[in-house]
Amino acid sequence: MKNVYFDSAATTQLRPEVIKCITEVLETEYGNPSSTHAYGRSAKSLIEIARKEVAAILNVTAAEIVFTSGGTEADNLIINSCVRDCQVTRIISSKIEHHAVLYCINQLKETHNIIVEYVNLDSCGHLDYGHFEELLKDDTHKTLVTLMHINNEIGNVLDIERTAHLCKKYNAYFHSDTVQSVGHFELDFSKIPLDFAAVAAHKFHGPKGAGFAFIRKNTGLKPLIFGGDQERGLRAGTEAVYAIAGMVEALKISYQNLEEEKAYITSLKTYFKKSLIENIQGVKFNGGCEDDEKSTYTLLNVCLPVSPEKGMMLLFQLDLKGIACSKGSACQSGSGKGSHVLTEILSEEDMSKPSIRFSFSSFNTTDEIDYVIKVLKEFCLG
Repeated sequence: MKNVYFDSAATTQLRPEVIKCITEVLETEYGNPSSTHAYGRSAKSLIEIARKEVAAILNVTAAEIVFTSGGTEADNLIINSCVRDCQVTRIISSKIEHHAVLYCINQLKETHNIIVEYVNLDSCGHLDYGHFEELLKDDTHKTLVTLMHINNEIGNVLDIERTAHLCKKYNAYFHSDTVQSVGHFELDFSKIPLDFAAVAAHKFHGPKGAGFAFIRKNTGLKPLIFGGDQERGLRAGTEAVYAIAGMVEALKISYQNLEEEKAYITSLKTYFKKSLIENIQGVKFNGGCEDDEKSTYTLLNVCLPVSPEKGMMLLFQLDLKGIACSKGSACQSGSGKGSHVLTEILSEEDMSKPSIRFSFSSFNTTDEIDYVIKVLKEFCLG
């Protein structure tokens, strides 16, 4: 039995360089960044240098980067503040967003009577731009659009530039959850007119509990967490200096190695698709993940041709064989509920079959894929 980790869309392992960076900061930078003595100033300097490095990668100003505990906090900060502080009365989204967005929207609908409208999707989960523009044309409400750049379950890639320009055309705010794309795709926010974005470090080999919100200057957002004046007053609480340092180290390495690692991971995905088709008759790929032009290179969502009864044992059997993967978002896999994303796009027949998300990183190998294929083939034919 091998131990195989194919769940990098849920979280990634830390790079050795990141572990070294975090350890050094924990040992040497233990001052409170809000303190005025030398220890505090040193920690504060580290944070501000990190902020400038993040800003340089995304081609924005340092003042537009607010460090948070991760993507969920960043999403909530942005969406809640848009309603509370920017007079947003309508939100346009999709039904396949991450729960950090969907649950936040639902709460605002209940507590603030926000109008929520969902854009139509095609059978693969891609945005219906005709319907999207029709929704935007209704300018009777101040509107926030929140659509994720890359879907965390099926890998669909949103045309973020087209979406941002349409929002700009109709004077709507645009927020994008870029948790699955920052660190994996080149993004220049000076050329993409979006207003807000959310990022999580642990998706690109950084530490859990660290992330940031991109908040375009002069948008008028105010804090969600109150206390001290940290993060220019937008996010109170003593900063996790070691986590911020580790996140930025991981981000820099990701972009330094982006083209090389992208080519390698793409080859793994291509090899996995080919092997599945050759070895498991009737296998299907959910959403747009089979189309390399319209999906991320980092994941595959696979529907296997087995009965519902047998399918209930699939994840358990894979785990017994040392294979880590997900039936959907890791944030919901322990809930016992089916995937809300797949429910929107799959037929009733395919929903009754087991679907598994395999997600890759540069730490994976073709030997691991061969092992997974062998286990899946035995399960499907057994």
